[in-house]
Amino acid sequence: MNRGFWEKLKEKKLAESKLSGQNEPIFVMAPMADVTDAPFRQIIAKYSRMGKPLGGPDALWTEFVSADGLFLGGYDKLIKDLAFTGAERPIIAQFFSSKPEMMEKAAYLASELGFDGVDINMGCPDKSIEKQGAGAGHIKNPPLAKEVIRAAVRGAERFADDMKEKGIEVKPLSISVKTRIGYNKNELATWVPALLEENIAVLTIHARTRKEMSKVPARWEHVREVVEMRDKLGSKTLIFGNGDALDLEDARKKAQESGADGVMLGRAIFGNPWLFDANRKVSAGAREIPLKEKLSVLVEHTYLFEKILGETKNFSVMKKHYKAYVNGFEGASELRAELMATNSAGEVEAIIKAYLTKQP
Repeated sequence: MNRGFWEKLKEKKLAESKLSGQNEPIFVMAPMADVTDAPFRQIIAKYSRMGKPLGGPDALWTEFVSADGLFLGGYDKLIKDLAFTGAERPIIAQFFSSKPEMMEKAAYLASELGFDGVDINMGCPDKSIEKQGAGAGHIKNPPLAKEVIRAAVRGAERFADDMKEKGIEVKPLSISVKTRIGYNKNELATWVPALLEENIAVLTIHARTRKEMSKVPARWEHVREVVEMRDKLGSKTLIFGNGDALDLEDARKKAQESGADGVMLGRAIFGNPWLFDANRKVSAGAREIPLKEKLSVLVEHTYLFEKILGETKNFSVMKKHYKAYVNGFEGASELRAELMATNSAGEVEAIIKAYLTKQP
C-alpha cells in the first residue's frame, strides 16, 4: 500500500529528533463530530501554523462522514463536511461504513477531491452508527473490517488507474484506521493483528474500550502493547496513540513512554487553536494567550462558521466552543451565559466588544 506523505513525515520527524536530541513524534488533530469542521480547522491552521516551520499540527482530520449517506441520498449536505483549503494540508478524510462498496466509492471521491489520505473510523461508540455495523461495531467483526479496508484501497487505486489512463500519474491515497483497544475488554491480541495484516499506513489507538467511552483515564500502556505487536509482526504501519494528551509536551512524553510514532490530540484543542504552535509552547487551556486575543479569535471563528456552515448547521453547534474559549478568567461564567443565548455572529461580536470595553 502507498504510504503517501506519512513516510516522508516520519523521516522528517526522525531527522528533527536527531537534531534536537529528544523524541519528536508526529502530532495530529483528532476528528471530532461537530467540532473539527472546516471553520475550526481553518482557525487551527491559521493560529497554530502562522506560516512558521515549527507550526503544527502535522496533519488534520475531517469530521467523520457517512460513506453510505454520501451515496444514498445525502450527498449535497455531507459534501460540505469534506470541503477544505490548502492551508489545512495535509488533510485526511475520515469515513464510516460497514458496506465495502460504499467505502470504495468514498475513497475514490476523497481522491477526486484532492485529500492526502483516507481514514476509516472503527472506534466511534455512537449506538446509531454501531447499529449499522460501523464505528466500534467493526471490533466485533474483524473479517468485515478487513473487507472495508480493502475496499478503501481499491477505491484509491481505481482513481489512480483512471488518472493514468488520462496520462496523469498519481499515487493512490494512503489508508489508515482509528479504533479502540477493544469493545467490552482489551481485545488487542486478536483485533490489532487483523488490522495490521492489511498493511495500513497508520493505526491510531484510542487507549480505552468502547464500553469505557471517555469515562476512564486513557491507558497508554496499551499503546505500547500495540507498538510491540507491530514490531514483532515486522509491520511498517505507523502507530499513533490517542487519549488524554494535554498539550504538546504531554504528548511528547506519552510518545516517548509508549514508543508511538505519533500522538492524536482531541479535547485539548477545544478553545485552544494555538495548541499545536510549538513556537509559543501553549499549554492546555491556552492560559498564556492574552484574553483579548482569545476572544477576538472566538469572534473570527464564529463569523467563519456562519459563512461556511450557516446554511447547513444549526448555530448551536458553534456554542460548544464558547464553553472552552470563555473559561478560567474573572467574569467568564456571566460572559459565557450571554454568548449561549446568541443566534448570530453579529450578536456574539457585539457582546465581546462590550465586555472588552469594560476591561482595564
